[in-house]
Amino acid sequence: MNSTVYTLQNDHWQAGILPGTGASIAFGRVQKDGQWVDVLRPTPESDYGNSSNCSSFIMLPWCNRIKGGLLRFEGQEYQLRTTKDDGTARHGDVRGRAWTIMHSSPTQIEMILQSADFADMNWPFAFSASAGYMLDGNDFIWTVTLKNEDSRPMPTGFGHHPYFVRHGGVQVQIPCQEYFELADFMATDAPVPLTSDLDFREWRALDNRELNDLMTSRMGAIPAGIHYPVQEIELMMHSSTAFKHILIFAPESKPFFAVEPMTNASDGFNLYAKGIPDSGVFVLQPGEAKTASVRLTIH
Repeated sequence: MNSTVYTLQNDHWQAGILPGTGASIAFGRVQKDGQWVDVLRPTPESDYGNSSNCSSFIMLPWCNRIKGGLLRFEGQEYQLRTTKDDGTARHGDVRGRAWTIMHSSPTQIEMILQSADFADMNWPFAFSASAGYMLDGNDFIWTVTLKNEDSRPMPTGFGHHPYFVRHGGVQVQIPCQEYFELADFMATDAPVPLTSDLDFREWRALDNRELNDLMTSRMGAIPAGIHYPVQEIELMMHSSTAFKHILIFAPESKPFFAVEPMTNASDGFNLYAKGIPDSGVFVLQPGEAKTASVRLTIH
């Protein structure tokens, strides 16, 4: 795998992009008092070829898990390859693929991927995708487009899996009013109102909490937020309305956590097949495409 890193930089951001590793992010740093400070979990150079250890990776053509790897759509069943540890199809199948660079500059890079170029693509429908990263002043902008290249309608979804540095005192804000109750990290039914323990609608310290929870029912255009009081750095995550869900993952005793904007819920394809609302799965007709973006803004 080609683990060459392309560095984007302006006066506010420095970001490393890995086209050969699923168009993943290697690092994301902000300028503070004349020095670069990591806000995204930095990737060791020895792991530039491993998307799981990157700062962020793209999940496409589905987010999170599909139970048993069994995709059901329009009366058909498709068996996907599953992971050995939990027997699910997880996090899509583009993060380990090499993307082709279409354009790059000191502050921008655009990449594309065609599923037809990979005989072992773990998805029964043909698709193409493009991914772009751009620095624009205080903003670090991520854009993904997914297009149905098949002759059949295609159920699908996508998202981002960014890991952030977890310092003492870090605070999080997630503007969602409901959450999914999960079994083995997968949604089993429609969302329900937040419990007080999971209510991050106002700024709340992460402390040493262990979390793996899927929020939904976003509050309009209010962004998610991450605040580092010691470093006096605040990041606001503005995301397209297509990202209906935000998953917060904070493993115990680890120096990182994730805030993941996703279109479909964890195991959302089974929710969709059962007619359960708010799965977030969308269906693209042949030739149809969907674009969504995330904008990280420094305050």
